[in-house]
Amino acid sequence: MTGTAIKVEGLSKTYRLGSGPRAHNTLYDLLTASVRAPFDRMRALSGKGDETQSFWALDNVSFEVGRGEILGIIGRNGAGKSTLLKLLSRITAPSAGRIEIRGRLASLLEVGTGFHPELSGRENIFLNGAILGMRRAEIAQKLDAIIEFAEVAEFIDTPVKRYSSGMYVRLAFSVAAHLEPDILIIDEVLAVGDAEFQRKCLGAMEMTRESGRTVIVVSHNMRVMERICQHALWLDRGKVKAYGKMSAIASLYLGESQGKPSSWRPDSGTEGAFQYESVSITNADGVAVERVAASKSFYIEFRYRVTSTGIRGRIAFQVKNQSRDAIFSSANTDGLKHKLLSLPIGNYVERCEIPGNLLVPGAYLLTISRPRELGDEILEDICQFVVDESDSLVTHDQRAGVIAPLLLWESI
Repeated sequence: MTGTAIKVEGLSKTYRLGSGPRAHNTLYDLLTASVRAPFDRMRALSGKGDETQSFWALDNVSFEVGRGEILGIIGRNGAGKSTLLKLLSRITAPSAGRIEIRGRLASLLEVGTGFHPELSGRENIFLNGAILGMRRAEIAQKLDAIIEFAEVAEFIDTPVKRYSSGMYVRLAFSVAAHLEPDILIIDEVLAVGDAEFQRKCLGAMEMTRESGRTVIVVSHNMRVMERICQHALWLDRGKVKAYGKMSAIASLYLGESQGKPSSWRPDSGTEGAFQYESVSITNADGVAVERVAASKSFYIEFRYRVTSTGIRGRIAFQVKNQSRDAIFSSANTDGLKHKLLSLPIGNYVERCEIPGNLLVPGAYLLTISRPRELGDEILEDICQFVVDESDSLVTHDQRAGVIAPLLLWESI
């Protein structure tokens, strides 16, 4: 399926902070104002009157969503995610910018959205279908499937005001999924459902890729987002911070929240026959870096010293993504017959080359080990580094997997 389902250009939304001018329409308002008047005058004299300020919930946001695409919107609380969904759902109007929507849109933004509390579940199904522009016969044809998916058959003729929040969500999602809008917008409401129902919802959203429908979903669950979304829009304080492949953006987002350095030094006062001085991510010149280009080789450098005789061991590391999944590991004994090396007294610098076009763009964590006579002591997630998409020879948007090696091909 080709074409654009949603196009957003320069979208902004501003809200006014502060109380602003007060209207006195009732006796209660007048009495309250008379009590507050002395305090208001004192605030005015001190320069802290009822001045209002503008708060930009969204600031010049632009992006496109293709037909049949599942787009994930991520960001911290207050980043502007819910404001964006409300603008797309036409619940509120933008302060500036343009939204172009091609197709029939349904949204599931919070528990009970679009439901009339006095109507039964069955009646709300027909109401929602009518809002989406469907004929009664079309809705009736899908009615049994909607009720079965939502697992509320016993209560389908009960007013929804008596439903639990979980029942509300199950029925609302089932309606939105089965009445087949061209575009479905979903906020964090799926967190209300139980684990089994969430699995059903994920399966239903994955099927949209084949049906050609478009989904925009907001969630703080990165594992779920990486499973169902092809691309991600990262919002930060109302602005677009990054847009791209879901796995890469999620890794960068989680990496920023970790706040770990790209070089590591042990705490002062560390004692022992084997002592690390530093572990760093470096470029070919041996300079410590935080970011590396996807197409360029880089190095993991170990500096350590041995202060006693008779030490045997190995230097080993493991690279993990931000979901703590192991990507690969290596040791300085790889390819050798003996898995432990004798380490004479002295200072050492060793480094392992990581070839370009191996890791997909994103943030990664490094775990190392400290040799011990009776086994390796593991030092978890001591530092992190970021692989940039820039200058890459591989089109990562079109490749699946946790690595993307540039392999040699030949005709024979």
